[in-house]
Amino acid sequence: MNTSVSIITPCYNSISTIQETIQSVLKQTYPYWEMLIIDDCSTDGSDIIIQQYSKQDSRIKYLKTNKSSGSPTIPRNLGIEQAQGRFIAFLDSDDVWLPTKLEEQIPIFYEPHTAIVFSNYEKMSYNGQRNGRVITAPRQATYKQLLKENIIGCLTAIYDTQKVGKLYFPKIGHEDYAMWLSILKKGYIAKNTNSTLALYRISNSSISSNKITAFKWTWNIYRKVERLPLYKSLYYFMNYAFRAGYKFLK
Repeated sequence: MNTSVSIITPCYNSISTIQETIQSVLKQTYPYWEMLIIDDCSTDGSDIIIQQYSKQDSRIKYLKTNKSSGSPTIPRNLGIEQAQGRFIAFLDSDDVWLPTKLEEQIPIFYEPHTAIVFSNYEKMSYNGQRNGRVITAPRQATYKQLLKENIIGCLTAIYDTQKVGKLYFPKIGHEDYAMWLSILKKGYIAKNTNSTLALYRISNSSISSNKITAFKWTWNIYRKVERLPLYKSLYYFMNYAFRAGYKFLK
């Protein structure tokens, strides 16, 4: 049985962080992985660092987009297309995994109705300073529960292609949220390891720092992707807005 993990890492001008990101994967206690790093036409030398690592470890693979896309969606989808593993995981080029992440997550997939496994994560400053700002999520989520709040941090999420097939990110805002909803809508659940297994780097360009844009994207998902009636959209949006505000203050 294929139990390997394909780690999808889009990269654009991440020369100051990409090495730490790669090192965090190399330190994983679970060895059955490949890391597909998709260079979105970086101009700062990130590509040189990635290719150096790919020469040292055959599990690290360098891919490149035809032109800069300005969004992680196209690089991520290119990585998913080339992925060989049963499990698809996501790690941006400025974030970090803790060593036991994959080891703790993969066994949970043997529960028959679990198609997504995620974890808690900790926020850190752009220079890597940690101060215990842990984002703790519920133990599990169904489709209806996830409509109230996207509790799944993309840097922690893994999905099982054996159960749901190989899925791609839609070209909309909050594309990860839309993907998780599409999986759980089929009757599957998402499970939390109940441990903190990743570090999310905060920067001025982080989506989480622009709440107005995030609100617009979420409303669009409710109305145009999930096609919820207006009253349901308002109900879930109020839940989302309240929880998002609380998370922002963490």
